[in-house]
Amino acid sequence: MLDLVLVIGLALLLIHQQIGDLTAEYSILLLLLGMGMMFAYDQFGVYRSNGSFARKSLTLFKAWSLACGLLLVIGFVTKQTEGFSRLLLGQLYVVGYLLQALHHYVGREVQTRLMRRVIPAENVLIVGTGKLARYLQNKVSGNPWLNQKVIGCLELSSAGQGLSSEMSAPLYAASDFDKLHEPNIIGPMDEMLAIIDRHDVRTVYFAIPLGESELIEGMYLQLLDRHVAVHWIPDIFSLLLVNHSVREIAGLPVLTLSETPLTGTRLLMKAVEDFVLALLILLMISPLLLIIAVAIKLDSRGPVFFRQARKGWSGKIFHIWKFRSMFVHQPEAGVVQQATRNDPRVTRVGAFLRRTSLDELPQIFNVLKGEMSLVGPRPHAVQHDEEYSKSIDSYFARHNIKPGITGLAQVRGLRGETKEIGRMQERIESDI
Repeated sequence: MLDLVLVIGLALLLIHQQIGDLTAEYSILLLLLGMGMMFAYDQFGVYRSNGSFARKSLTLFKAWSLACGLLLVIGFVTKQTEGFSRLLLGQLYVVGYLLQALHHYVGREVQTRLMRRVIPAENVLIVGTGKLARYLQNKVSGNPWLNQKVIGCLELSSAGQGLSSEMSAPLYAASDFDKLHEPNIIGPMDEMLAIIDRHDVRTVYFAIPLGESELIEGMYLQLLDRHVAVHWIPDIFSLLLVNHSVREIAGLPVLTLSETPLTGTRLLMKAVEDFVLALLILLMISPLLLIIAVAIKLDSRGPVFFRQARKGWSGKIFHIWKFRSMFVHQPEAGVVQQATRNDPRVTRVGAFLRRTSLDELPQIFNVLKGEMSLVGPRPHAVQHDEEYSKSIDSYFARHNIKPGITGLAQVRGLRGETKEIGRMQERIESDI
């Protein structure tokens, strides 16, 4: 609300100085800007991030730029940009950001220095020493708005601790969890009540694996007698998470472990983004498509395009478009043979197309039909899906989003022929 008040106040001041009275056009502009800020600041988590001020300033800059960018897009689409002062909008963008950054800095300093003198920090205890406990200790200590002080972590039994520390999915090996400092261990689990009394602990966080949940049941009633707030953060990071979240349904807490990211407004935004960009790309590459089509027809007999069944979003079958890069042949029933180096089935033009990935360009039609996205996991042949799913755990999790013309696996060079199962495993991890 303070950010919004600062921006609207600045805008009204600039309008009064440069325009005079507030017109209907500028009233609509301020309304749209406010709506854009609420959307953009939520998307970037401006009020959910509590890192360094430099990082917070960068997040704020991105969100503010998105809000102003959305305003400009609306202006260009409706052809209303000529009715507004470019100088005023430029000053609003620059000074508006500086005012908000100053506001966040002052608020941070007030909270850190003044409030802690008035209200002493609350001592908290973390049960667990695994990666999640380390992550929680870092986040609580670095969040001035919580006004909490972590006195340390309690060590679980050897069996439980092994689960908490070691059982993390490979996809998280290079994540922020590995960059955290070692936990400040102040004692074993058995001494929890004594430590709570000794340090006047007011809040306890249980950051333990799912398999050790019975520990909470055994200690919960005793903690209630100590007038201590109890929070359980289950260590779900030993699982392969896909768009995980926490929400509430009919008053019941729900921990979502796996869900497609394409829900609600995000599905609409991605669909609009894909369609608009695909249409623009198609207009630009149309001459190139025509040239490639002619080259294919001159090089060998057969159709210009090749279509093949692939599994898409939620496992639904669709037919992918590609330029034909091989001689027309009859494949063995139920078998899809990957192209190999110096494959005799590949034509001269096809070899060039495959080497430059130009054979993938017709998939822009799949994007326009809504079957694919510009960015997402590359769709595999149905037979390959069935084959690799038997050897790779969570293989079909890659179908929780629309397949794409390119994706993270391609950026990392994990494309083309996959002779070793390990290479396909790396591709799937990148896709997920």
